[in-house]
Amino acid sequence: MIKDFAVVGSGIGGSSIAALLSSKGFDVILFEKEPYLGGCSSSFSRAGYNYNTGATTLAGYEDGHVVREIFDAIGVVPNLLESDPSIVIIHNENVTPRYRDFEKFFEILQLNYPHKKNRVFWELIYDINREFYRFSGHYYANSNIFSKVESLFSFLPIFLRFKKYLVANAHSFIKNFFADADDEYIAFLESQIFIVAQAPLREINFFTAALSLAYTFNKNYYVLGGFSTLFDDITQNVKELHRKSEIISISRHKNHFELYTKNGRYKAKKVILNSTVYDSGKLFNDIEIKNYYKRYKKLDNYQSSFMFYMTIKSEKNFHHHYQIIQEDTLPYTLSKALFVSFSDKNDTLIAPKGHYSITASIHTDSRLWENKSFYKARKKELEDILREIILKKLDIKEDEIVQSFGATSKTFYRYIRRSQLGGNAMTFKNFLPFLPGNDTSIKNLYNVGDTVFPAQGWPGVMLGVKNLKRLLDA
Repeated sequence: MIKDFAVVGSGIGGSSIAALLSSKGFDVILFEKEPYLGGCSSSFSRAGYNYNTGATTLAGYEDGHVVREIFDAIGVVPNLLESDPSIVIIHNENVTPRYRDFEKFFEILQLNYPHKKNRVFWELIYDINREFYRFSGHYYANSNIFSKVESLFSFLPIFLRFKKYLVANAHSFIKNFFADADDEYIAFLESQIFIVAQAPLREINFFTAALSLAYTFNKNYYVLGGFSTLFDDITQNVKELHRKSEIISISRHKNHFELYTKNGRYKAKKVILNSTVYDSGKLFNDIEIKNYYKRYKKLDNYQSSFMFYMTIKSEKNFHHHYQIIQEDTLPYTLSKALFVSFSDKNDTLIAPKGHYSITASIHTDSRLWENKSFYKARKKELEDILREIILKKLDIKEDEIVQSFGATSKTFYRYIRRSQLGGNAMTFKNFLPFLPGNDTSIKNLYNVGDTVFPAQGWPGVMLGVKNLKRLLDA
């Protein structure tokens, strides 16, 4: 029997488009290599304790935002707690909660980083974010030059409104705006931008930087029970879901595709890949398809994450998320900033009563972990450094640790077949019209996820899901 759609990979994009198409009555089959759904955004168990794999916060689930729109279309109501502050930033002696309420946040900001132009700057950030989410109707097509040009015209209202910020380099804009700002304040801004935009200031425009700084003015949520429970809810109406089923190869035929696993062969009229766009070609022997994906190999920036997981037993109260900014870039990483997430104190689905599950991450280059001679020593050294920072900055005692361990880009490749993490940022080199699309020049072959339109994170990937749905309806 030939399926309408085969979706390969159960990350944010794969699970969501599979559920959305299923809700429209299509016959969909979803494949996932691991027992847990979600890819980089899944959760897992180790030695009896649970952890979120990578993503630890859900943004965009509010009226007028795309995550809410897609969830409503699927018919799922997630089990969430609002996080406010969305994140607490610890930088030297300064502790800055990023409250959703502008004035509440600004009062603390001005105490920690006083500057006469702060209000003008942060009101600009707030207004850009608020106005951007009022735009709708824009979409991106990439199957041929004519559809691409036509789709680019849909962005004209956004371009006209934000042109000044779209063409301005973020680093130059901020340095010129805060002409006398010290390095500490710039580090405070850049660390927040990097964790959202997944790129340094010099590589992005100010519009992207503004949206990155403003995400805490939107509602952000903690997912009860860990992210795998959310993906179980999203995909509950997908009739055929194959866990622990890795797609080994895909062949193209006249009117369908055939997908091969170790246990069988499946047919589908259309295929949607939730895999990194520059690695997708390895699934095919078809030269035309391999060459299509080969053109995007240059997008692989080797940026990844080093993860550090802990379970602690503590009676203290912690916020859901912290960003700890250090003076210097940490060894074997690309960043000065460590992102640390705690399970909710009352969430006994992910951690036993009186315990916290902790997921910490920092940017790294996957090539730093390829040499077997240095791998174990580097991993141990960075684990020790991150543990020490977390214990010191968050006042945790060594004897409160129940379990701790790290994961590198090699770990992620072993489990989810990708070592590049965080998606592809919208940089000056990777911006419309150069961004890979959800559609391809190959008939009935599509992509979704954080390496194609429009970007990374829940809102970015869900915009891609919405865009793909539009293309499939066209």
